[in-house]
Amino acid sequence: MALPPPYVTGPLTEHFADEAFAGVDGYVARGGYEVARRAIAERTPAEVIEIVKDSGLQGRGGAGFSTGLKWSFMPTERSGPSYLVCNADESEPGSFKDRLLMERGPHQALEGILIAAWATGAEKTFLYVRGEYAYPANCMERAIGEATSRGYLGENVMGTGFRHEVVLVRGAGAYICGEETGLLESLEGKKGQPRKKPPFPAQVGAFGRPTTVNNLETYSHVPNILRNGADWFRGFGTEKSPGTMLFGVSGHVVRPGLYELPLGTRLDEIVFEHAGGVPGGRKLKGVIPGGASMPILPAGQLDVPMANEFLRERHTSLGTGGVMVMDETTCMVRVACVVAWFFRHESCGQCTQCREGTGWLHRIAQRIERGAGEAGDLEVLADIPGKMEGATICAFADAAAWPIQGLLRHFRPEFEQHLAAHACPLPESFEL
Repeated sequence: MALPPPYVTGPLTEHFADEAFAGVDGYVARGGYEVARRAIAERTPAEVIEIVKDSGLQGRGGAGFSTGLKWSFMPTERSGPSYLVCNADESEPGSFKDRLLMERGPHQALEGILIAAWATGAEKTFLYVRGEYAYPANCMERAIGEATSRGYLGENVMGTGFRHEVVLVRGAGAYICGEETGLLESLEGKKGQPRKKPPFPAQVGAFGRPTTVNNLETYSHVPNILRNGADWFRGFGTEKSPGTMLFGVSGHVVRPGLYELPLGTRLDEIVFEHAGGVPGGRKLKGVIPGGASMPILPAGQLDVPMANEFLRERHTSLGTGGVMVMDETTCMVRVACVVAWFFRHESCGQCTQCREGTGWLHRIAQRIERGAGEAGDLEVLADIPGKMEGATICAFADAAAWPIQGLLRHFRPEFEQHLAAHACPLPESFEL
């Protein structure tokens, strides 16, 4: 099973067209694991953390937090083990970048994990893979076996005396387990429900031990940063958001796929130049810039650099870089139904505002779409997200509220049309 390479490659994906790069021999032939060996043999953990801090690498899983700063939170004095977690539970609708990284660059991710383990003093990494990713998980499992048999992982990593092992854990397909503490609960064999914080994972994480959790793409950038230096990484992207990122473009475009581009690349450039624009001569209507939990942008607002400091000005966010494109035939009320149903289904049910709020959002959006909307429905639909946002243990309720807020902000007249006509004015739209 082979995937084509991304349509635009960069330092993270430049060798992905070579299928041998996925195996240990092909990876080592291109200098693989040498950066990790030199980091362990020649640099202190504090020096490695400082390089990653200076690079400005931010987490690529959606939160965008400083990676080096996160590593520095791990206590340096402790009795007993500490852990890393690699979050490959890629469940955000519209996001499919980690899948390619596992299939085409598994050793690159493992080398990044190994460097992070040295920097944080972790003796074991739990690689948590989305349950539906059977083939990518197999690729990672094979790579772990190859790396261990060659001495790149294990009791005496590359003869340095450093010990580290990677254990692959397969999830069961729950979106909430992408939230780091929900992941930790699942990892421990419990129901995937986010924990109250504090304590934070760096103090009390997996199995009660200090733990650092990063996304798989985040780890994959680390070998190149250590190889080329922090200034090199900052040569891509913006001042506040350095580096490249994998953007997964889907929906109504000529060339859906993955594009590795510098952060700060304009959204309209991604959609029209790289992905080829909307097929069939139809007009663009809206784009979700970072996966289903991010607020939509209408066609007239795509002249925005894809970096959080710019997207926030337009009341949306980078998220996971899942760019979802919709043409003029798309019914935005149906979009609201689909998104609301997803979050209703995936809520862990722990917090009342989330459990009940997601249900109400879906029921009202569905009623409006079916032509059975009642007077006052739109006001209630607009009011509910404000009762959910910032009121729960984790950010899931926020993620459920934001897309509805965005749809009402930019496409409220379409909701009003449904209420007035008791029917959908866009018969060519996708079917529910």
